[in-house]
Amino acid sequence: MLIRADEVFHWPNFQKIFTKMKTKIILALLGLVSSIGISQNTPIKFSLLRQYDDVDTLKHNPSKNTYQQIKYIPLSKHISLSFGGSWRLQYESFFNEQIQNSPNQDNLWYLNRVMLHAHLKIKDKFQVFAEVNSSLIRDKDNPSPVDIDELAINQIFIKYTFNDHWAIDIGRENLILGSNRLVDLREGPNVRRAFDLTQVNYHSNTFYAKAFFAIPVKPNPYVFDNDFLEFDETLSALYTTTSLNKTNHLDAYVFYQKDDNVNYNNAQGNERRTSLGLRYFGNYKTLKFNNEALYQFGNIENQSIRAWTLSMQLENKTKLGKQLYNIGVKSEIISGDKNQNDNVLNTFDALYPSGAYFGRVARFGPSNLIDVHPYINTQFKKIFIEFDYDVFWRHSVNDGVYNAALLLQYPNTNNERFIGQQVGTIIGYKMNKYINLEFESNIIFPGSFLKQSNQSDTLYHFILTTEIKF
Repeated sequence: MLIRADEVFHWPNFQKIFTKMKTKIILALLGLVSSIGISQNTPIKFSLLRQYDDVDTLKHNPSKNTYQQIKYIPLSKHISLSFGGSWRLQYESFFNEQIQNSPNQDNLWYLNRVMLHAHLKIKDKFQVFAEVNSSLIRDKDNPSPVDIDELAINQIFIKYTFNDHWAIDIGRENLILGSNRLVDLREGPNVRRAFDLTQVNYHSNTFYAKAFFAIPVKPNPYVFDNDFLEFDETLSALYTTTSLNKTNHLDAYVFYQKDDNVNYNNAQGNERRTSLGLRYFGNYKTLKFNNEALYQFGNIENQSIRAWTLSMQLENKTKLGKQLYNIGVKSEIISGDKNQNDNVLNTFDALYPSGAYFGRVARFGPSNLIDVHPYINTQFKKIFIEFDYDVFWRHSVNDGVYNAALLLQYPNTNNERFIGQQVGTIIGYKMNKYINLEFESNIIFPGSFLKQSNQSDTLYHFILTTEIKF
């Protein structure tokens, strides 16, 4: 049963009021930052997963300012408490959102996300981390589950470290594994992906291993109403990383996914899928590389699963004039179903990938796809700039095209292979370690497959992001 925010708080319009409240809170925080003179010299490193913030550097700092005293609160000799959070505001717009030659395809909406956390540490053994999330959206007619979650527990877990090698986590967590291709926290959309899990970690100087059993949390739009511990969808995994030398590393992993409600172009029903993969990554002088191979097998209803993917990324640091540039290329081959009548499903399932796999426009996802993706980026002091170009084809002309959530976006309606082209730009401005601004644009030019599927108009996508971490 869903509990609406206005029923709980007796407010007629929770979203508008709560948005105003959050804005006032953020303005107050900015005023505090300004008044106490927080500078770049503050020895705190923020992480994407805030449980890894480097706040322990403040432990032996005798001249902490007001902000630093909040970030690190010693409760006793061996117990400390830390608070923090972030606020992200986004303006997102589409022109020709459905790639169709029809009216009413232009949209503009606003996304607002606040995250607050507390982190308790007892000696070097025991930790409790809790994080709440409020993700709101305005002016979008049909928001998706990743757009809105008025108030939810994003993370809450305990961690016990047995010794220098072994640790265990129990609770709700965001996960990032390897290259983010298979398990990611889904930072692009407004609502992050969380799992209720138990995981065991082992690490040494040259080897790391993580084993876990996890249940994905299914978001709902209202207050503390997310579905949890629903065993119709589960993920079990063993993920290892071996350091071959100082610069080169090898990941080896196995995933087992159970999902009782899956829909592909050529199959539907209960799925049991095992994924075996290897990833070789590192660098050689100025060259960085990240290469991965993955094979999947299992069954869905009465069909066998045989799917695979190969991915490659090369990036070289190059000096042009006085400026350093990173010039690279990514490429992937991701299997699609070859024959709907052969009782074998070849459609690849990327499990829980990034919600912005090919940019925030998120029209195409990692299934039944071939893509070639050159890019170039550089940094001018506080300004980051990236340009990229992506070309997409269907791997199999007998399967459809899937979006970033691996939902069937464009069914198989013709025999054309060429999907289209995407041109992207990112301009970021890091004002300081606390405030970031970013503008991203993507343009999709439909190819022959989309044109013959009545998707022939050019799509324009823009998103402006302001984020404050504290």
